[in-house]
Amino acid sequence: MRPRLLPPRFTGRLHDPRTATVLGRWLGAAFAVCFATGLISHGMQHPPSWLSGFPSRPVGAYRFTQGLHVASGIAAVPLLLAKLWTVYPRLFTWPPVRSPRHGLERLSVGLLVGAAVFEVATGLLNTAQWYPWPFSFVPVHYAMAWVVTGSLVLHVAVKAPDIGRHWSRRSAGTLALPAEDARNRRSLLTAVGAAVGAVTVTTVGQSFTPLKGLDLLAPRHPDQGLQGLPVNRTAAAAGVGAVAEDGYRLRVDGPRPAVLTLTDLRRLPQYEAELPIACVEGWSKSAHWGGVRILDLLERAGAPAHARVRVVSLQTRGGYRVSELDAAHARDPLTLLALRLGGEELAPDHGYPARLIAPNRPGVLQTKWVCRLEVLT
Repeated sequence: MRPRLLPPRFTGRLHDPRTATVLGRWLGAAFAVCFATGLISHGMQHPPSWLSGFPSRPVGAYRFTQGLHVASGIAAVPLLLAKLWTVYPRLFTWPPVRSPRHGLERLSVGLLVGAAVFEVATGLLNTAQWYPWPFSFVPVHYAMAWVVTGSLVLHVAVKAPDIGRHWSRRSAGTLALPAEDARNRRSLLTAVGAAVGAVTVTTVGQSFTPLKGLDLLAPRHPDQGLQGLPVNRTAAAAGVGAVAEDGYRLRVDGPRPAVLTLTDLRRLPQYEAELPIACVEGWSKSAHWGGVRILDLLERAGAPAHARVRVVSLQTRGGYRVSELDAAHARDPLTLLALRLGGEELAPDHGYPARLIAPNRPGVLQTKWVCRLEVLT
């Protein structure tokens, strides 16, 4: 007679509802912050038709929200691992489905686990700009964020009675658990909290520069790069060859179109601004920029006050060759067609001869190697 195949047995401690509830609260908070700030980032990069635009002030708002997005996503890594460790024995319960409610719970758990692992893993690889997959990261990451959120809401709704029974240390369900586990549970939760703190402190310096000296695990350091600023896409990667000073032309298409040489741009009134570059990968750095106000170029071209502006780059490869300035950003006096960085002429990898720099704007939309401004009414 063949031996009967039995499901695995787990005798380890702390795979209990109280531990799962506490870790679930922490993980849910991290996911909520990450989801909310991710919506802001996606909306700014791909504004919906019903939204006229985002405000241009405060100048560092996107730097804060995107830094928080990446920090909360990284903090979710040890939280997700700890949560999965706590609940994984339940994946082997038998029979796998005992009732419609239990089946719905199992479905929500499977969807939540798969989507959460996918979302955290791909987001983490995006911070290092490593894309070992055939699909476009941005739309898939955005879509999966909704899947994670929806499945999380479903899971919480299904598990609400169990969560309520173990919500606090004095809850009836928690008091019914073995009292000797309380001390070990506190030790486990302290260790998880320490891990979250460690990965946060050693990565958040890439955007929160007061902690840049502790930036040990982040893929970027805010001070490393040409002219003291990191570079995501080089001129070579963008297909931009050497741009001769006497061969450069900026076309401004509007009611009074104009073609300006680099010498013409340098003769226009020059302005300075301290503005951050804040990239979707999580790093950011404030820098001193100098150049011509977009506002002045628009007024020279006869653009109406409500006009938007399409900004076109010389780059021939990669996304974001074209970006759009809404009216609030186009008319903000801090929005520059930058010719200088840190008092020096722009390096080719920073957008020589001219690039866009605007307040409260994602780095991917701070278009480099600008060759045309198109007034949109």
